[in-house]
Amino acid sequence: MGIAVELKNVTKQFKTPGGGITTAVDNLTLTIEAGKFLTLLGPSGCGKTTTLRMIAGFETPNTGQIFIGSEDMTLVPPNQRELAMVFQSYALFPHLTVAGNIAYGLKVRKTPPAEIKQRVEAVLKTVGLEGMGERYTNQLSGGQQQRVALARAIVLQPNVLLFDEPLSNLDAKLREDMRGRIRDLQQELNTTAIYVTHDQVEAMTMSDLIVVMNKGRIEQIGSPVEIYEKPASRFVADFIGRVNLLPAKLLQAGPGRLTVDLLGNQLQIASYASSAPEMLMAIRPEVIRLQPDSDWSGPVCQGQLLKAIYVGQHMEYLIRLDAGPEITALTYGRRPDLTMGELVRVGFDPDTLHGVTV
Repeated sequence: MGIAVELKNVTKQFKTPGGGITTAVDNLTLTIEAGKFLTLLGPSGCGKTTTLRMIAGFETPNTGQIFIGSEDMTLVPPNQRELAMVFQSYALFPHLTVAGNIAYGLKVRKTPPAEIKQRVEAVLKTVGLEGMGERYTNQLSGGQQQRVALARAIVLQPNVLLFDEPLSNLDAKLREDMRGRIRDLQQELNTTAIYVTHDQVEAMTMSDLIVVMNKGRIEQIGSPVEIYEKPASRFVADFIGRVNLLPAKLLQAGPGRLTVDLLGNQLQIASYASSAPEMLMAIRPEVIRLQPDSDWSGPVCQGQLLKAIYVGQHMEYLIRLDAGPEITALTYGRRPDLTMGELVRVGFDPDTLHGVTV
């Protein structure tokens, strides 16, 4: 389908109040295919919003180039890029109706009135606000206001849709609903979306590709499954979801497989991003087996149950292993057979382990 956006060796620096220089984005190179939903994910200060703002044209890189399609847009102002942005704050005009807000960009572009009316009515139906065009934004709920902001962007029929943490002001139920709406619309319109968030659930449930950023650099690019199950670094493993990171020692490296010592157990693992003599084994809480059956063939360790936390659809258990580390295990449904302070057996499936750098 071609390339929608490409960043080549882009760096952005800012002056600090004390007169120093801070690097927000550090020599970043990224290619985004047309029609994909790509999420920039990372903690506050990692450079994800600055990257989005440079793509939009609100910030100019100190070095590097930004291409929209095949055109070099590095120095082109925002209103001359075939992009539309949905902001965190919605940025709606309170003195305009819903239809007026949606039509604003079309009027700026001097679109004929008849076409404006047709496109506004069509997009109201698309976002589920049909019949609400004459209301004012202060008469709408938070979720409805977010849909107006989305409609105002997609009515411009941009080549690329940009989202800057658009759901952060909504409650949990509305966020879940809007995640589905945005993803469905992106696929229906077959447009390219670049989405910024620090919310892992948003990134995992909406994206074709996730770009995990840290300190202005890319830590890993991959599908949600790759990011979660095969993290490229300790940072990614620790940032995405819940994880146990246990020390392991490399015993032998073979073709596509490592033999390691994990808590006194000699294991062979096939999933790893590191083959250093000292490494960490990433183990997701949901793959740990508590009190495994007698037919369990994997390694087993023993520990003391310290805490049980009820989270509704699942339970989280904190266990201090005899070998020293504390780990978290997750089970779906309650385990009435487990009591605080008792010794429990913990099973690991080597096929679910993943080695990362210390």
